[in-house]
Amino acid sequence: MNAPRNVSYQGYLLESLKDPAEAAAYVEAALELDDPAALLLALRQVAKAHGMAEVARRADVGEKTLFRTLSENGNPTIATLHKVLHAVGLRLSITPEHA
Repeated sequence: MNAPRNVSYQGYLLESLKDPAEAAAYVEAALELDDPAALLLALRQVAKAHGMAEVARRADVGEKTLFRTLSENGNPTIATLHKVLHAVGLRLSITPEHA
């Protein structure tokens, strides 16, 4: 990701996270940190890129629930995580830890 100098990092990040491949790589990198807070931050950024209200609508969860779920202290269920990922065009998959 090389942001033009006249664009803020946050703006550039949110724009790039609209691309499903970029969003998937971003969330994957957060997962590799093995830190739940980093994963929630990554998911929050991806949801912001797609518009939190729109993600909440597509995921069939309330906006307050979405904000709370993806907050620093959030603890989403697998069902909610699946809904949010689906709402932004991603899906959960499992791979062997050591290939």
